[in-house]
Amino acid sequence: MSPDAFWVSLLVKMAVTAAFVIVATKAAERAGALVGAMIATLPIAAGPSYVFLAFDHDAAFLAEGALASFTVNAATAVFALVYAALAQRRSLTVSLAAALIAWVAIASFVRAMTWTTLGAIAFSVVVFAFCVAAGNRFRHVPMPPVRRRWYDVPLRAAMVAVLVAVVIGLSRHLGPAVTGILAVYPIVLTSLILILHPRVGGPATAAIIAHTILGLVGFSLCCLTARLLIVPLGAPLGLSVALAVSVVANLAIWAVRRRSVGAVPIADS
Repeated sequence: MSPDAFWVSLLVKMAVTAAFVIVATKAAERAGALVGAMIATLPIAAGPSYVFLAFDHDAAFLAEGALASFTVNAATAVFALVYAALAQRRSLTVSLAAALIAWVAIASFVRAMTWTTLGAIAFSVVVFAFCVAAGNRFRHVPMPPVRRRWYDVPLRAAMVAVLVAVVIGLSRHLGPAVTGILAVYPIVLTSLILILHPRVGGPATAAIIAHTILGLVGFSLCCLTARLLIVPLGAPLGLSVALAVSVVANLAIWAVRRRSVGAVPIADS
């Protein structure tokens, strides 16, 4: 591919991803904290990244990347828990910085280890069991009315589009493991925190982020499905089934949580 064609292709991929994020974000802002969290943890950033990677890499590369994504997604659950805990009393800077440090530390650990699928499953089960239980007490804060600003959605869309550009641009040089790790960096959660924390406060923002821990379970199942099915079924069908698993899992989580504790609404302006 010529340099000009590469940049045109990259810009198109970023634009498609940004448009997807805008649609998903608008839907989330009009729903409750639980529903918003379920939407935010769909493969908004990682999904397009893998679709576009499929044009340049074989099924084995994608499957190895999916294993890394599956394993390091546990770090995102820790990211959400650390932020939710600190945001009750600490500033945006302290809470988000600590959460990012925790994510980088666990991602580095994942990168340094050699993982089998069974080992990654065991690691994820332990981490998610702890994070779901510990995060439950942060989920029940009412959300005050939010006045939307014109730059909210473009900011989130731009951040996700930049991540897609980084993942695609560097994947040829970094290999499948690092590519898979970068693909699941919590850019959507980071953007939500940056926008909501200064406007509605730490505890209310933490309620949304704590709910995302449950949604991240669905995303883990998505990554695991991709890991298991991309090679035998091929990238198009394997990724499609993985997306369906993510959607069905989050719908099931929403239904169970809504019946058991109800949803905390995000009030419209």
